[in-house]
Amino acid sequence: MSAPSPLPPEALPVGASTRPLATMEPPASTGPTPMTAPVPAPGAAPMTVVPPVPGVPVLPEQPRPGLDADPDWFRTAVFYEALLRSFADSDGDGVGDIPGLITRLDYLAWLGVDCIWIPPFYPSPMRDGGYDISDYTAIDPRYGTMEDFRELVHQAHQRGMRIVIDMVLNHTSDAHPWFQASRSDPEGPYGDFYVWRDDDSGYPDTRIIFVDTEESNWAYDVERGQFYWHRFFSHQPDLNYDNPAVVEAVHDVVRFWARTGVDGFRLDAIPYLAEAEGTNCENLPATHSIIAGIRAMLDREFPGTITIAEANQWPHEVVEYFGTAEAPECTMCFHFPVMPRIYYALRAGSAEAIRWVLERTPDIPSHGQWGTFLRNHDELTLEMVTEEERARMYAWYAPEERMRANIGIRRRLSPLLDASRAETELALALLLSLPGSPCLYYGDEIGMGENIWLEDRDAVRTPMQWDDSPNMGFSAVVDPGALTLPVIQTPGYAHLTVSTEMGRPDSLLHFTRRILHLRRAHPVLGRGSFALREASDPAVLAHTRGQDGAPGDEDGAILICVANLAAAPRAVSISVPELAGRGTRDIFGGTPFPPIGADGALRLTLGGLGYYWLEVLPRQGDREGGGGRDDRGDHEDGKGADPRPGHGNGTGESR
Repeated sequence: MSAPSPLPPEALPVGASTRPLATMEPPASTGPTPMTAPVPAPGAAPMTVVPPVPGVPVLPEQPRPGLDADPDWFRTAVFYEALLRSFADSDGDGVGDIPGLITRLDYLAWLGVDCIWIPPFYPSPMRDGGYDISDYTAIDPRYGTMEDFRELVHQAHQRGMRIVIDMVLNHTSDAHPWFQASRSDPEGPYGDFYVWRDDDSGYPDTRIIFVDTEESNWAYDVERGQFYWHRFFSHQPDLNYDNPAVVEAVHDVVRFWARTGVDGFRLDAIPYLAEAEGTNCENLPATHSIIAGIRAMLDREFPGTITIAEANQWPHEVVEYFGTAEAPECTMCFHFPVMPRIYYALRAGSAEAIRWVLERTPDIPSHGQWGTFLRNHDELTLEMVTEEERARMYAWYAPEERMRANIGIRRRLSPLLDASRAETELALALLLSLPGSPCLYYGDEIGMGENIWLEDRDAVRTPMQWDDSPNMGFSAVVDPGALTLPVIQTPGYAHLTVSTEMGRPDSLLHFTRRILHLRRAHPVLGRGSFALREASDPAVLAHTRGQDGAPGDEDGAILICVANLAAAPRAVSISVPELAGRGTRDIFGGTPFPPIGADGALRLTLGGLGYYWLEVLPRQGDREGGGGRDDRGDHEDGKGADPRPGHGNGTGESR
């Protein structure tokens, strides 16, 4: 990609001769793209893709209420990361695109997704999967147009789903016009947009993040004759937030996308925005001021738009990115340290690792919510574990060197767990019941495989597998070499497609759908309080989720969530003294379970890798019948099936 020329005067930054980004107002929508049906009037037949896509369900006729007005929607939401270039290709060029994603919205709505997170789709040299951005306010032509993007937001909203996009605040690509102008004209309006020094001795206490590719956080630029600062790859120079023009330019970028109607922004790599000598250049007060400024602007100009912090730090550090009631920062923050400990616990056969990190997770402000995940487009980071734990996890999950990247593991969920249904179900049950709003990674709902022979993190970014047609329904391109990445051909994984999984009632896809809809039916799992509970066996993790009841419901909703991390059955006693005498019911199948004893102990037997979500029933006499709700799994298809195949025998089901 050739280096862009310096910016014209009409695009200069604030503080220069004219206002920046003045030409960045998005064009007015010209209407829906040809591949989608017109928007129906309220109460009319449902809007769906025309023609239907093989393997993608057409939703039955039903009202399209659009978005819920609840400002706290994110607390009960299930997020789904759809990597645009690998999700669905509409024009047959081998690259997934925005119109392709539109054709799959009915599938995501059917699955039970509330919000789609879309990683960067901006113009980029693609040296870091699109996180090396060369233009913040445009769409890479391979992915579509601004009209396509507006249509995506509209179509998602019609289905009651929201859209969150990535906003990379820490750095740009070295091909960005800002950087090209900065290096060629040090005294010009962009000269101070990046962090430049005459030598590479600055900020010596700062760690190197990509230790397997970078030797320094400084890189020398021949044209300018100075070093520039970068916390990630050397082709991604860091922005200089000490310059007020940079702050205002970033605000304008966020405004630009907020005007398209997106519902939120995932703020990438935010702990590293500011630098200061004598520090490690992470989580500095100046960084928090920058984030608080973005939040204040959004609250003022686009109320209800959420922000999600990607901060791979310890919980006591991450919690600071929620801000305070007086100066809020992020709406949500990803809880990185809990994720590797779920995997650790599965192999150790003990819940201690999960319990340890949850006990060290501080309370968060009432306006905030954790974000949780099992996998995403990056490596499974092991930065937040000890060296001993890391060595064990490498031995358990990444015995081959090519399975590793940076300080982590570049593998997908199903291969990590050796395609074990029992372990996968248990991991999902933990993800959906622990504090926070869960995020799924595309393809994990069908058990997609990986390709460790691809470079870097592309191992887990291969095309989505829709059906058994050429290119697995991802693209109609004739030449497989034109695909953004090769499709998975590994035995045991190449046959896993949405279409085949849709036809198997006992498939992982149907299990995932049922457990997502079950979580939706019990908002206490998103909004409720969380309390760890003492269990008599260290292999068992037990916790309660509680929520005050509505007027007239003096007990409120309480769930007891129990998980056995051991492969062998366990008999366990769980201490819930304030619930003594209450009945319980398994919400997966509606089966009554033993009541809590007068001593406040709930005694259960769990199969190996077994789990329960138990609803605590009203005390006898509080309500006639004492029945509580009758949530039997999947309401939409009426099957009422327990979504846990083979759970009753304690063995699960392996694929």
